[in-house]
Amino acid sequence: MTTMTETLTAEQVKQTEAKHVLQLYRRAPIVLVRGEGARVWDSDGKSYLDFTSGVGVAALGHANPGLAAVIADQARVLVHTSNLFFHPFQGQLAEKLCRLSGLDRAFFCNSGTEAVEACLKFARRYWFTRGETSRTQFVALSRAFHGRTFGSLSITADPHYREPFGPLLAGATFVDAADPAALAAAVTDQTAAIVLEPIQGEGGVRPLSAAFAAAVNEAARRTGTLVIADEVQSGLGRTGHAFYAPVLGLEPDLVAIGKALGAGIPIGAALMRERVAQTISPGDHGSTYGGNLLACRAALYFVDQLLDGSLLAHVTRVGAHFELRLRELAARHPIVTEVRGQGVMRGLELTVPASNVVDAARPLGLLANATAKTVLRLLPPLTVTESEIDEAIGVIDTAMASAGGRS
Repeated sequence: MTTMTETLTAEQVKQTEAKHVLQLYRRAPIVLVRGEGARVWDSDGKSYLDFTSGVGVAALGHANPGLAAVIADQARVLVHTSNLFFHPFQGQLAEKLCRLSGLDRAFFCNSGTEAVEACLKFARRYWFTRGETSRTQFVALSRAFHGRTFGSLSITADPHYREPFGPLLAGATFVDAADPAALAAAVTDQTAAIVLEPIQGEGGVRPLSAAFAAAVNEAARRTGTLVIADEVQSGLGRTGHAFYAPVLGLEPDLVAIGKALGAGIPIGAALMRERVAQTISPGDHGSTYGGNLLACRAALYFVDQLLDGSLLAHVTRVGAHFELRLRELAARHPIVTEVRGQGVMRGLELTVPASNVVDAARPLGLLANATAKTVLRLLPPLTVTESEIDEAIGVIDTAMASAGGRS
């Protein structure tokens, strides 16, 4: 049976989009039609190593057989009922996420942005319930990216994202993650929550320092302020840890997750401590699609891989190899000024636009991503192998040389 993607040429796909799709994305000039593991194929049959994995979404690689089987099984039985009724999987998934995170309850939504939005609402609701209605402000970080809805955008630092849509949510203050003293000064008895990414993703793959994490803990202890960890990109195994906030010594009250959770099926979640959950009432928030049967089955399959332990051990092993190879690469190319990240969440700070290297690597068979203008971001599937990493390093080496960066 011929599929629709097989009957359309790449040019037809592009022309149809140009005419009918809202032009928000600067897409690479290829049409992807198939994937397997860490590889994808375009409509011309060319293969690529995918070191974007859907910006960290395809955690188990493309067309994972086990994931495909549970999705197909659930699709034949029941996909969606709404949250007006119980179904078998939300409770199971919540229990496993709580076991992984050390938190107590979960609210399910459809994306990381929605999870951040929920955390912001729940933080304000917490103080409202306690009768401290003036505690409405948020302290966030420079270079932060938390999403594009109005709440999450209000705590996203870059004016490029913010300015066309103002005025945004009032009461957001931004501090530099390199300045613990600035955080201490910004957090007051009017602050509802400190919001942070343990590793800033869009901001350039920048892990927070231990000193800054200690300052967060002290400010929270001093003022009672809640801590929201946005682990949408850094969480769920990407660093070799289930979550990265605890590695820094942070004990967040709320955690936002998404991306990898459904391994390609849209699902997000806001995780929280019981003391926060007890201040939230039925009707305070909701989601039509959130936590539907199909998404929960996919997420359960993925989370089971984390709870088994073998996937985290794999990421730790290949992550060490990844770092070694990237540092070797940096030693050969003066345009690389810093190697950052953990596990299979890596960034190379460059002296040239990272898009130059991304564009040079694509025809050579590697998909990568540029962020923060000068950072080459590499987010392969958690299942990537050492040999695939070596292959990618070889392509980046050639791409940097062609971009004029070889010593």
